[in-house]
Amino acid sequence: MNRSDISGEQRAQEQFGTTNRAAAFQANQVLDHLNGPMQQFIARQEMAFIATASASGACDCSFRAGTRGFVAVLDEKTLVYPEYRGNGVLASVGNIMENPHIGMIFLDYYLTTMGLHVNGKAHILTPGEMEGMPHLPAGILESMQIKGGRRPEAWILVNVEEAYVHCSKHVPLMKRLDKHIAWGSDDEFVKGGDYFRVKKEPRG
Repeated sequence: MNRSDISGEQRAQEQFGTTNRAAAFQANQVLDHLNGPMQQFIARQEMAFIATASASGACDCSFRAGTRGFVAVLDEKTLVYPEYRGNGVLASVGNIMENPHIGMIFLDYYLTTMGLHVNGKAHILTPGEMEGMPHLPAGILESMQIKGGRRPEAWILVNVEEAYVHCSKHVPLMKRLDKHIAWGSDDEFVKGGDYFRVKKEPRG
């Protein structure tokens, strides 16, 4: 094999002596689809972290949240989640327009402290395109309703290419506390939008 054909992952595994361990993990824990337990795990989650990159490779990591089932599994190769109104930057959506690759991680902080990685290719759908899809899960139909005066502005459809476990050993077990979730609010106090006191920072 030409060295130029070896991926960065493979070179890192060689350098750190983990080639055999990585091969065992790939063989035993990595799927190209979502099996039953993975689908059930996603259905229980209320948050996810997503990673995207522009065409030039500039990366962005973002957080998504909703009620249980806000990320819905349509089938073993497909999941979808809503995009609500945010700060208007649309970093994730903009990246997907240039580069469809997406990485997602779901972490269960409240019960199992397990995690699930899902990697694949993302596509942007309008609300009309979503409404025209047959046999949508109940969680999706609920998300289509107005929440706090807002509806999803778009939907992200993810074609799953890779799914695998994130082990629990470094994931903290947290206790859920009551918090009013003000979906779609523009109230600066509720949002805490200038929490880091950036507005008055001098600009170059």
